[in-house]
Amino acid sequence: MLKTLKTITGLNHPCLFPFRPLSSHTLTDSHLKSLVLSQYSNGTFSNLLQNVVALPSVLLTACQNLSNSPHSSTTTTTALLTSVSNHFSIYQMGHEISQNKFDVSSCCVKMDPPGPSGESLILPNLKLKVLIEAIRMVLEIVYDEKFVTFSYGGRVGMGRHTAIRYLKNNVTNPSWWFNVSFCSSKFDEFNVDKLCLFIGEKIKDAMLIDVIKKLFECDVVRVEFGGCYLGRGLPQESALCSILINVYFDGFDREIQEMRLRMNKKTFKFELTEPDLNNSTIFYKPVKLYAVRYLEEILVITSGSKMLVRELKDHVLDFLEQNLGLKVDRVKTAIHSAVSEKIMFLGMELQAVPPSVLHRPMSEKAIRARKKYDRQKEVKALELRNARERNRKKLGLKILSHVFKKLKQSNNGFRYEYQIESEVRDIFRTWADEVVVEFMGSLEERWNWHRLLSRGDFLSLRHVRDQLPQDLVDAYDKFQEQVDKHLAPTKARMALEEEEKRVREEEEQKYSERTVEDLTKLCMKVSAPIELVRKAVRMVGFTNNMGRPRPISVLFALEDADIVKWYAGVGRRWLDFFCCCHNFRMVKTIVSYHLRFSCILTLAHKHESTKLEAIKHYSKDLKFSDMNGYEEIYFPTERDVKMMGDKNLSDPKPVDGALSLALIRLASDESSHSCIAHFCGRIDTTMYRVRLLQNHLNLNPLDEAQWVKGMGAINETLNKKCLPLCPDHINDLYMGKITLQDIDCTSFVEVD
Repeated sequence: MLKTLKTITGLNHPCLFPFRPLSSHTLTDSHLKSLVLSQYSNGTFSNLLQNVVALPSVLLTACQNLSNSPHSSTTTTTALLTSVSNHFSIYQMGHEISQNKFDVSSCCVKMDPPGPSGESLILPNLKLKVLIEAIRMVLEIVYDEKFVTFSYGGRVGMGRHTAIRYLKNNVTNPSWWFNVSFCSSKFDEFNVDKLCLFIGEKIKDAMLIDVIKKLFECDVVRVEFGGCYLGRGLPQESALCSILINVYFDGFDREIQEMRLRMNKKTFKFELTEPDLNNSTIFYKPVKLYAVRYLEEILVITSGSKMLVRELKDHVLDFLEQNLGLKVDRVKTAIHSAVSEKIMFLGMELQAVPPSVLHRPMSEKAIRARKKYDRQKEVKALELRNARERNRKKLGLKILSHVFKKLKQSNNGFRYEYQIESEVRDIFRTWADEVVVEFMGSLEERWNWHRLLSRGDFLSLRHVRDQLPQDLVDAYDKFQEQVDKHLAPTKARMALEEEEKRVREEEEQKYSERTVEDLTKLCMKVSAPIELVRKAVRMVGFTNNMGRPRPISVLFALEDADIVKWYAGVGRRWLDFFCCCHNFRMVKTIVSYHLRFSCILTLAHKHESTKLEAIKHYSKDLKFSDMNGYEEIYFPTERDVKMMGDKNLSDPKPVDGALSLALIRLASDESSHSCIAHFCGRIDTTMYRVRLLQNHLNLNPLDEAQWVKGMGAINETLNKKCLPLCPDHINDLYMGKITLQDIDCTSFVEVD
C-alpha cells in the first residue's frame, strides 16, 4: 500500500504527518485533521478537493458519519465498505471528483408538490450526500477553531444549551437588547458569490468553490433566512448549511468582537482606595456588550443606555445590509427593555430578573413546614431513644435474672463451655457509653443533676470539715471537682449561645446580601414559552379545548408499540430541548400528564376499551413486552421525568420534525425493498406512508394565526410518500434518535 509523507510548511516548525491517500479504511479525527493541514501553505489551503475530499478514505469516513445511528449494522470498516459498494463505488466517485467530472445535477432528485401552488423540493441522493458530508468535514477542520467564541450552531460542543448556559452564567445587569429579524429570502446569486469570495480568502481551490456554487445552483443546498427550518433536522435542510452560514457571518462576528473591545477600552475605569473597598455602598457597573449568534439568529445585549443600544443597532443592521447584502426587517428588529419585556431567542423566552427570582428564599409556609418536620424528627428520635433504653433494661434484667438463677441452683458456681465474660463486658460498656453521651447532650438533665449533687452541701462548712477524717474530706473534694467538671452546664450553655448567635448573624448577613443583590444585580432568566407549547398541544390534538387529554385518531392505524414510541419521541424531544429552562417543571407536567394520558386514551379508543382497562393492561408507565418476554419502556416514567434537570450541554433538535410527522404502516404486497436509512442494507423492511400534520389538519404553516409561531414544518412534497424502513431505524425515527435528514428520502416507493 502506498505510503507518503507530507510536510506542513508555513508553520512555526515542520511536522510530518503520515496518511494513506489510497486506503480503504476510515480516518480518525486526528488523521483527517493532519491530512487537511498538509495542504496548508503560506496562510491558505489549496487543492483540498483533489487531495483530500476525493480520497476514498475520506469519502468512506463521510459514509460512516452518515450511517452513524444507534442501531447501524455497518459496525466494521469491511461491512461499511460492502454496504457502500452496493450503492456506488467510492473509488470511481473519488476519481470523478479529482478529475472535476462529478455531475452534481444528475445526483439531484426533484420532488413535485401535491398542488399547483406548492413549491418543489430538490433533494440530494445518497451519493451526493456523501460528497456534501466530505466537504463539510473539511470545512469544519479549516474554520472551526477560527470562529469567535459567541458563534454557536453547527460546531462540536457549541449548541443551543451551550449558548443558553453562556447567557445564564455570564450576562449580568442587562438593560437593553434586540434580536435581528430577517425578511424571508433565500440566498441569491449575490450572496453565493460573496460566500465564495469569503471562502476564497482562506481556501485557494477553484474546483471546491465551483462545486459549492453548483450545489446552490441546483438548489440542493439552500440557505433561507426568515424561515423556521435551520438547525431542526428537517429534510429540506442540507448538512452543509450550518458551516456555510458560520463562514458567511464570520466577518460580522469579528466586527461585533471589535465593537466589544472598543467599548471595553472606552469604559471609564478607576481605582478604589482602601476606605472605598471597605465601604459596601459603592457599586461599579461598567458598560458591557454581549452578543450571541446561533446560525442566523442574532441577539445583542448591552448594559448601557438606550441611546447606546440604538447606535449599536444601526451599526449592526447597516453592516448586515451593506457588507453582507442581507434583507433585514427593521420594524421587527426592535429594541426591548431587558427588565420589563421578554424576548424570544432559540425558541425560549429571555428576561432580566433579580437573583431572588431565580433562587427564591424559603417562604413562611415552607419555613413552618420545615420546623414541623424538624419537630417530628425530634419526636421520632426521642421515641427511638426511649425504646432503646427500655429494651436495654429488659435485656439487662434478663441477663441478671439468669445469672442469679444459675448461682442459686449451683453450690460451687457454674461454668460455660465458652467464655463470654469479655463479650458481655463489651456490650455493657457500649451501653454505658451511649447513655453517658446522650446524658451529656442534654443541658437540662446536666443542670438538674448538678443542682441535686451540690445543694445543701454541709461538708463545705469549715467547722464540719475540721471534725471529719482528712481522707473523707479529700474524697469529697475530688468528687465535687468531677461534678463541676462534667455536670456544670455553664461552658456548654455559653458555647450553645455562641453557636445560636453565629447562626443568627449568618442569616442576617445572607439576608442583607440578598437584598443588596436584588437592588443592584440582574440575572438572565430563561423560560420555556408555555403558551406556545400549549398551543402546539391543542393544535396537534393532545388536548381538547378545555385542556384535557384526548385521543388522536390518525394514530389508530399504528401498532400499539409504535403509538407509544411516537408519543415518547415527542415527549423526549420537549424534555431534552427545555431542560435548561427555569419553568421546566411546567414542561414536565405537559409531558407527564397531557401526553401520557393522551397516549393511554389513544390506545383505549383503538381497542374500544376504557381508560382504566388500558392503564391496567399497559400501566401508567406504558410498558410493553417483547418477543422474549422482557419488558420495555419507551415513554419516560413519572420518576424519570421528576429526576430530569439541566445536566448536559448539547444541541437537541426541536420537536418540530417529530410533532409534524406520522408514519403509517401499510399492509402491502409489494416486493421487499432495502431500508432507505443511510447504508443500512437490510431487506426485512416494512412500508410506511408519510402523513404530515399540516396536510392532515389542513393548516398553513406560514400563517401564524393557524400555526405555532417559531415552529418549523416538513416540506409538503413528502406527504403520502412511502418509505421502506427496517425495525431498528423506524424505532430510531419514532424515538427522535434520527430524523428524516438521516435517511435517503429520494428512494421513496410509489404505492397506490
